[in-house]
Amino acid sequence: MLWGGHGGGKTPPWVRDFNDPGKEMRRLFSEVLGTFLLVLVAVGADVVKTVTGVPISRAAAVTAPGLLVMAAILFMGKVGGAHLNPVVSIAFALRSEFSWRRVPGYIAAQAAGGVLACLFLWAVLGRQGTFGATLPGAAITDVQALLFEVVLTMGLVSVILGTASSAQNVGPLSAIAVGGYIALAGLWASPISGTSMNPVRSLAPDLIRGDFSHAWVYVVGPVVGALIAVGFAVILRGRGGDPAARRAAEGE
Repeated sequence: MLWGGHGGGKTPPWVRDFNDPGKEMRRLFSEVLGTFLLVLVAVGADVVKTVTGVPISRAAAVTAPGLLVMAAILFMGKVGGAHLNPVVSIAFALRSEFSWRRVPGYIAAQAAGGVLACLFLWAVLGRQGTFGATLPGAAITDVQALLFEVVLTMGLVSVILGTASSAQNVGPLSAIAVGGYIALAGLWASPISGTSMNPVRSLAPDLIRGDFSHAWVYVVGPVVGALIAVGFAVILRGRGGDPAARRAAEGE
């Protein structure tokens, strides 16, 4: 997603490596690792609480993924962009700021990271309770949860696209904006939909549980929200293809 300052001079070696198709596995590994850590934290909060009986506050549970995303952007954003979310990769591609040919690989890497995180939790702590699944809150319908996921994801993708663009590029501070938004969304809206905003975060624990009864909410909602955000980006900053955003999406 990010994340570097502007600078001139000769292209550094790591940028040339990124543009070398032979180094694609490095970028894909960064997506596996980053999404593994994100899902480990997001799902793990509920699993740890269920297994140990030690209460983890809702504020802590929803803030932790935001902090993790912030850290991931800062420590590996320059390797592959730190998308960590299929709808982010799709949004950048729709803006002509990320190559479509890389999108399938990124989504596969993100899915692998999410599933590996859940398998780790299952192997170490077992599969108890709801296993960190994102579910509509009590007395909340699927449609209500869907609409919240649409709006919340629209905001998240808008923050990502906006802070990556040359109009608003703020370098490493983008990590604070993105992580802060994730925490903010969770603090006020998690009782409604669980504030997933990420199909992989929701589908990975559903796969381990073998229960996909609400999965459509957490696929359709984020995808629609991301599409709306791309439309808003056209209104705010034009049709896309911004060089700074391209460098951000690719990791420079």
